[in-house]
Amino acid sequence: MPDKLWAYEDFEVGASIDLGEKLVTAEEIVAFASEYDPQPMHLDAAAGEASLLGGLGASGWHTCGIFMRMMCDAFLLNSTSEGAPGIDHVRWKKPVLAGDRLTGRSTVLSKRLSQKRPTIGLVQCRHELFNQHGDTVFELQNTGMFGRREARHDA
Repeated sequence: MPDKLWAYEDFEVGASIDLGEKLVTAEEIVAFASEYDPQPMHLDAAAGEASLLGGLGASGWHTCGIFMRMMCDAFLLNSTSEGAPGIDHVRWKKPVLAGDRLTGRSTVLSKRLSQKRPTIGLVQCRHELFNQHGDTVFELQNTGMFGRREARHDA
């Protein structure tokens, strides 16, 4: 990751951004589920083992939160991000289990300047998380809005 602030111009179509690594613990799975998704397979190891998940599994919404933190740490907090208009799709491909070590990447699919707001550009990305076995556990596609470096100089 560059030390400079990520602006619209820094995103190149086809480029991938490494999102780093995250160990998912049983404690955080239970804490998240207790607050936001109190289904048995997210709260109890035996219930998780007996479920389709095959172990204490993170809520899909927890996985979304993990991804968001990884993306923030990798580049978003050091960018001209103006948010996002929504999510095109999210897929939970395989269970995220206690003890999984996740890695991720964001791949730039397309980019264009905003017609309504000339100071920002729209960057469409596919985001993926993988477990320690290389299995894809999560996919999300969305468009982010980023300030333009040139527009910042013109202001």
